[in-house]
Amino acid sequence: MSHNVAIIGAGLIGTKRAVALGAFGDCRLKMVVDINQTAAEELAGRFGAEAATNWRKAVESPDVDLVVASTCNNVLAPISIAALKNKKHVLCEKPLGRNVGESRSILENAQNGIVLKTGFNHRHHPAISKAKQLADKGEIGRIMFLRCRYGHGGRPGYEKEWRADKDLCGGGELLDQGVHVVDLFRWFAGDFHEAFGYTQTSFWDMRVEDNAFVMFKSKAGVVATMHTSWTQWKNLFSLEVFGDLGYLLIEGLGGSYGIETLKFGRRNPKGGPPEEQIEQFPGPDFSWRLEWEEFTLAIREKREPLGSGNDGWQANRMIEAVQESVRLKRVVEI
Repeated sequence: MSHNVAIIGAGLIGTKRAVALGAFGDCRLKMVVDINQTAAEELAGRFGAEAATNWRKAVESPDVDLVVASTCNNVLAPISIAALKNKKHVLCEKPLGRNVGESRSILENAQNGIVLKTGFNHRHHPAISKAKQLADKGEIGRIMFLRCRYGHGGRPGYEKEWRADKDLCGGGELLDQGVHVVDLFRWFAGDFHEAFGYTQTSFWDMRVEDNAFVMFKSKAGVVATMHTSWTQWKNLFSLEVFGDLGYLLIEGLGGSYGIETLKFGRRNPKGGPPEEQIEQFPGPDFSWRLEWEEFTLAIREKREPLGSGNDGWQANRMIEAVQESVRLKRVVEI
């Protein structure tokens, strides 16, 4: 099954998607859309595609059957909804809309036989994927708690970028990188029932938070804590999953986040230091290509993809519960 693809949004992520789909002979980049005509033409020119500035041209084109929405957050929902109504398969970059309401509207327009995916590429990073396989095999036993730290330091003028504009982004660092974290929490440990959090704008002059400190709890008693930050100064990713038999520690995402490393520790029943295996994944970031492969395979097999539209909605539900907790200054049910 071949696919004619339209990418809407020719920025960094749109470019990553174009490169990823180019690795598959059954996918052809048909159209690139961006309000910046030069950006659209440059990316389209690299892959022999048509350039356009109006996204409706892509979602209504009979020559396009798959749409990637990689724009600012404020137009992810209208693009995805219009594409679904026109019976296009959709990969909507995270978050699936700026809030739960937009996520729900996108889901409500999904049709039978049409695949809707949320762009949770972190699931396809090799260290994270390997850790999930080990957890599913029961290698660390019953999961008891998870911890995650994820952040960067912005750059000069960050407060003037679209991510600092609440109308465009819908939320600050809690939504930006935090939505990846809550998706991973759900992926490893299932649904969570309660949320409590603090957010603060500690450095950047903006209407959205630059730091979020959050705790979740499941009905089974699993606790997950996260700190996402735009004042980390040095890029950092660290995810820890602890079970009653051992633990998994993932650090780095490649590039400026450092070499991906997975530590797998087994609790010593006699006490003392655990046995620990360390595996590094120093290669380039193949997560975008692996995610694209999973997406097109889900279309071929007529099933929900890994990181589905429902997963995007559930992640936004967790984020919104934290936002409500911040407003009410108490624990909130999800």
